Amino acid sequence: MAKKGYAPEQVINKLREAEILLNQGATIAVISKKTRIKRKDVKRG
Repeated sequence: MAKKGYAPEQVINKLREAEILLNQGATIAVISKKTRIKRKDVKRG
């Protein structure tokens, strides 16, 4: 059976990484590329 989605720990780590990049002044495009999170999901917060 195929794995669906990510484990909660993986999601938290990606969001923390995105938050750090955002605080460092990175653009949404850069954050989405580095973390592999879709742009629309980065903008939700």
